[in-house]
Amino acid sequence: MSISVRNERVDDIEAISRLTEAAFRNEEHSSHTEQFIVNALRRAGRLTISLVAEEGEVIVGHVAISPVTLSSGAVGWYGLGPISVWPGHHGQGIGSTLMRAALGELKRMGGAGCVLLGDPGYYGRFGFEVRPGLVLPGVPPEYFQALSFDGEFPTGSVSYHEAFDATE
Repeated sequence: MSISVRNERVDDIEAISRLTEAAFRNEEHSSHTEQFIVNALRRAGRLTISLVAEEGEVIVGHVAISPVTLSSGAVGWYGLGPISVWPGHHGQGIGSTLMRAALGELKRMGGAGCVLLGDPGYYGRFGFEVRPGLVLPGVPPEYFQALSFDGEFPTGSVSYHEAFDATE
């Protein structure tokens, strides 16, 4: 299997939506609105990075990165997610490939760091860690993690764009 990663194109939007919906359909800890979030971020011009993974001509994965706001006023921080892989394609390294590509692009763009909400056992391998003093209100702190590109971590509350409230 050969996987290539590239920026999304306009003609990918429907495939990304279907992929994202399918990827989260049976996830217990999901709002089941992830496809709406990606589309709302795109419409708002806040989809900073949107990469697809292709196997041949078929999109099998997608990752989104968008800016976040910190109560401390720290700038240059972004949120990773959602990240989606087609059911049946898990365990093939597609998610890891997307993570590395997205984080590499974010670092090249001059981002200070990235936050995400997810399984520490998975995201720890990419350098994400729980940081005391950096919180996402309303979520269990052990699942909110950060990665700094320069070793400096801000403190305060993180807010994602209002697109994360999208329901359609």
